[in-house]
Amino acid sequence: MIRIAAPLAMTLALLPAAAMAQGVPKPGAMKTFGDWTVGCDNTNACMMLSLGTEDPGEAPPTTLLIERAGGGASDFCVTVQPDDDRPRGIAVDGRRLATGRMTYDGAAADAIGAAMATGRKLQILATSGTAQSTLSLTGASAALRYIDAVQHRVGTVTAAVARGSAPAARVPAPPAPPVVIALRPSGTAARPSAAQVAAMRKAADCDPNGLAGDSTPEQHALGGGATLVLVPCSAGAYNLASAAFVLRGGKVAPARADVPTGYGEDASTAGPAVLVNAAFENGVLSSYSKGRGVGDCGISQNFVWDGARLRLVEQAQMIECRGNTGLATTWRADVRRR
Repeated sequence: MIRIAAPLAMTLALLPAAAMAQGVPKPGAMKTFGDWTVGCDNTNACMMLSLGTEDPGEAPPTTLLIERAGGGASDFCVTVQPDDDRPRGIAVDGRRLATGRMTYDGAAADAIGAAMATGRKLQILATSGTAQSTLSLTGASAALRYIDAVQHRVGTVTAAVARGSAPAARVPAPPAPPVVIALRPSGTAARPSAAQVAAMRKAADCDPNGLAGDSTPEQHALGGGATLVLVPCSAGAYNLASAAFVLRGGKVAPARADVPTGYGEDASTAGPAVLVNAAFENGVLSSYSKGRGVGDCGISQNFVWDGARLRLVEQAQMIECRGNTGLATTWRADVRRR
């Protein structure tokens, strides 16, 4: 989650120079190992998600999310999804490891992780004890080993697979997230003229035949006299792409982002930022591009405005369209408002 911190003046003096760096974000790459995929962010926090088949009609009724933060003291957290408040149990190769909860941490989660490293199949149990769904553990050991490597656990007692005798203190502390200094939203949003809207559509190379229904732009006050204008540009069955512009002093300019935005291979930092299924709330501009209609793959990005450009403060994604609607966080930042 995005963390909006206390007033800026109380915190700036305490921040290390590295944390204040305004460099280009580098979200972590996702890796797939058989029937599991892993995403780790810039704080070495990792998320491991189960995968089914590519046929949406065969998606498992329940999936598994395994999380582990960086640092020697962190344990696994295992969550059964969807979270419908029905207690579940977990068994590996027929051996019941945990019962009665949706989320497991501490010793129970560590036992599940250890069993997955050597097991062949994992069963999610209903309250009656019968198997509700079966997940393949093909690739689970390699995925856990990858997390060990990212978090520098190899050879320590904290490793899930690459275990050794080195103490937990040998595992380095996780990197601190960068800090983004953003404007606090204020003022009243300005409304662009019809001519300005037409110019924005032309600049963004919008598809004149690619929109159905209301194509009216949205306006949101950014602070500092600037207005964010989101211009609907093209639409598909489940994605609406909007081009972002900034209206200030009666003049319009492209709103540029510090990372590529838009669809897949077309994602770019050139021209105005492209937000998919965009929303603006509490000064955070969000984008969620679905890879397909069932929502089992895609990318989510959250941005804030620093007075000059849109800054990425959170990214989460799923690169495999295989029945898991969860997203792995691959970038995060703290936000300080001014």
